[in-house]
Amino acid sequence: MKFEKCSVRLSKIGQIAIPVSDIDRAIVFYKDILGMDFLFKAPPGLGFFDCDGIRLLLDAPAWKDGKTISSVIYFLVSDIPESTKQLENQGVVIETPPHLVANMPDHDLWMAFFRDPDQNLLALMCEVR
Repeated sequence: MKFEKCSVRLSKIGQIAIPVSDIDRAIVFYKDILGMDFLFKAPPGLGFFDCDGIRLLLDAPAWKDGKTISSVIYFLVSDIPESTKQLENQGVVIETPPHLVANMPDHDLWMAFFRDPDQNLLALMCEVR
């Protein structure tokens, strides 16, 4: 397949979908454990959150259709040790504790990884100046 240069420039993310097996359990996790702003629940098993202007869609029908592959969502935090500690206090198992990923010219990039109840990989990222 040959690709031509396109005039479309994708840059801003409007929505990210994550397949989940149990919509109610997932809503509790993202709302009560991760502290996200819950927008609404819609049939047939969808839950929507606002992540500072980017909409997160929890999608139970996609799980039932066997589409269980998820992208990693990286949540930007200002204090990764404290954010990790707060998640652990909520019962979240931190799979990979905070660690230095890269020394950039103007900051150090740190990350930590954990999973939601459906084993979707999620991450905290922190740019330390």
